[in-house]
Amino acid sequence: MLPKGLNAPHTHPQGTMILIVLEGTLYIGFVTSNQDGNRLFNKVLNMGDVFVFPIGLIHFQLNVGYGNVAAIAGLSSQNVGGITISNALFKANPPISSEVLTKAFEVDKSIIDYLEKKSWYDNNN
Repeated sequence: MLPKGLNAPHTHPQGTMILIVLEGTLYIGFVTSNQDGNRLFNKVLNMGDVFVFPIGLIHFQLNVGYGNVAAIAGLSSQNVGGITISNALFKANPPISSEVLTKAFEVDKSIIDYLEKKSWYDNNN
């Protein structure tokens, strides 16, 4: 991962992930479920550190160092699935109703229109 690179918030609905940092510094985190208060667990990982992302929870990685990051991710399934949150909400095909999104985020339709026009990062490409 390049300096300041981001693995945008996403989830693997069918698998747990373990991440081992081989080089560099990553700020990582995951958010628990609604029932658990949507708590953020976050940490800065350096070379040699290991972290586990529980199955199905939204998580991310951000390179906060000045150099590249090298890491190995192991997954508990051959088909963990991958859902990038921004793409799922603002690039759904067909689109999610603006009425749904404006109510969910409590914003004007113009903001939803703006977000739907953005080119979102895709973790799967």
